[in-house]
Amino acid sequence: MREAMRGLTTRGRSFLAAAVAAAISALILGEKDLLRVAILLGVLPLLAALYVGRSRYKLACSRSLEPHRVPVGASSRVVLRLQNMSRLPTGTLLLEDRLPYALGSRPRVVLERLGAHQASSVAYTVRADVRGRYEVGPLVIRLTDPFGLCELTRAFPSVDPLTVIPQVTPLPSVRLAGEYAGTGDSRARSVAVHGEDDAATREYRRGDDLRRVHWKSTARTGELMVRREEQPWESRATVVLDTRSFAHRGEGPTASFEWAVSAAASIAVHLRQAGYKLRLVTDSGIDTHANDAGGEGLLLDHLADVRLTQRGDVATLVERVRQRSDGGLVIALLGTLTTAEAELLTGLRSNGTTCVAFLVDSSTWLNLTPQARAEANHAHGAAALGLMQSGWRVVGVEHGSKLPALWPQAARGSQGFAWRAVSAETVAGGVR
Repeated sequence: MREAMRGLTTRGRSFLAAAVAAAISALILGEKDLLRVAILLGVLPLLAALYVGRSRYKLACSRSLEPHRVPVGASSRVVLRLQNMSRLPTGTLLLEDRLPYALGSRPRVVLERLGAHQASSVAYTVRADVRGRYEVGPLVIRLTDPFGLCELTRAFPSVDPLTVIPQVTPLPSVRLAGEYAGTGDSRARSVAVHGEDDAATREYRRGDDLRRVHWKSTARTGELMVRREEQPWESRATVVLDTRSFAHRGEGPTASFEWAVSAAASIAVHLRQAGYKLRLVTDSGIDTHANDAGGEGLLLDHLADVRLTQRGDVATLVERVRQRSDGGLVIALLGTLTTAEAELLTGLRSNGTTCVAFLVDSSTWLNLTPQARAEANHAHGAAALGLMQSGWRVVGVEHGSKLPALWPQAARGSQGFAWRAVSAETVAGGVR
């Protein structure tokens, strides 16, 4: 009862205050009719508190999200199902599902009455313009009397996760040179059927098992030869995301970092659908493979959480990529670079690995003076030139660039990028 009294609404407290005022006035003026009105005004809130406080409903609630993973800007439908498990009908129920600020205002629904063992479902939609992981819930139920004089709150502790992933943009199909890197020595071939003399061989490499030595080929060539491993080739790719805070500019969903995250997601999904074995690496600690059936969802979940870091640096990023490198294609989404940092990225070009850099000119996300713009262009051109001279393919990214329009440039070979190197060198020389 004490809890119910604390649950009196403003209307209920006003009734009590009016009852006290009417009772005092009735005693001073000697009006018995006014005293009856005072008693009525005082009894109503007390009866309402007694009614709400003695209500012991057994309610069950379930929540479902359709879907539980949505891209930025998309909506998810939340369905709440409330069931009265007791034999007594409920009174008026006010439902409020608690939501993070990024998902919008809290939805509020009124249920007039739930009969014995009756269930009712309500639905609403949420929409997020900022990627991340959010918790939907808990559900708060406010029990009230028909006059709105008393209100008690009950909450269900359960919450459901909603993951808002980066926007994934479909990309055109292009052939990327250097895309194959296999666990074996060649593409899958039929097994030789004419005996050992026709076995596929190659030169001996340090670390090869001596039991694989093919002695007849060794005697014929005069060099130690071993049998090739007959394993199918696999297309492998590593997507590298630069998360250094000082390498990106802008705020909110339109920042240069958000462009890079969305591009990383789009490229990763595109390569996964093309049959690549994929790996995602950032300098903030993410290093995950997306090779299993649910690998694409796992990768997108990581990109939903990724944030800028103050401690990241290019040397750490290069070291992370090289620690578990297994060849294939390297596609890097890079922010602003210095020439020294561009030289550090040369370490990823070992063993002839094909490296493609989407170099984001984050200064174009700012309103700069003409002189500051010229200096920024000079630094960006010098970094691009340093990457290209070390064998990287460089695709320039400016504010407003669309990834589907840039993606075909990643398929061009070094000759196709020669004019870019000349252009960057010209720009660099012209602003000195």
